Amino acid sequence: MQKILEKIPSGDPLNDIEMKKTIDRILDENKDIDGATMVVLNGLQEAIGFISPAMQVYVAEKLGEPISRIHGVVSFYSFFTTTPRGKHTIKFCIGTACYVGGINQIIEKAKQILGIEPGETTEDGLITLELCRCVGACSQAPVIVVDEEVQGRVKPNRFPKTIQDIKSQEA
Repeated sequence: MQKILEKIPSGDPLNDIEMKKTIDRILDENKDIDGATMVVLNGLQEAIGFISPAMQVYVAEKLGEPISRIHGVVSFYSFFTTTPRGKHTIKFCIGTACYVGGINQIIEKAKQILGIEPGETTEDGLITLELCRCVGACSQAPVIVVDEEVQGRVKPNRFPKTIQDIKSQEA
């Protein structure tokens, strides 16, 4: 584990003094409570925005946990991410109703417009595309979630307006 921490990538939060202080504060405040692993990881995801591989090793070391346990938690729960997300996130529901309702055409439209694949972020850091399982709005299929707002009955020809709306928010 220590070898990974000796070669932390330059853009990693552990190399940023302020972010490292935040990471250490979250660890110090929560390391001795029951369920510390989840509390710490949730705190890091919220404060930093992602949990890098080096951060996972650092957390494992500080909590006295095997790295496999930390990585297992991070990779199991979909709300954790190991890379920075964009300022805005568009999630495409790929549950059965949305799949049958044509979500694949909307995903293709997003890829065409933004030039990225699901799981990637635009170069400007503005938008991340993600796939998710059922969001519980099956009667509205196909469904996307823009940031935290569920949008139903989405049509491929109307999707570009969603991108325009996000970009105009930032203008």
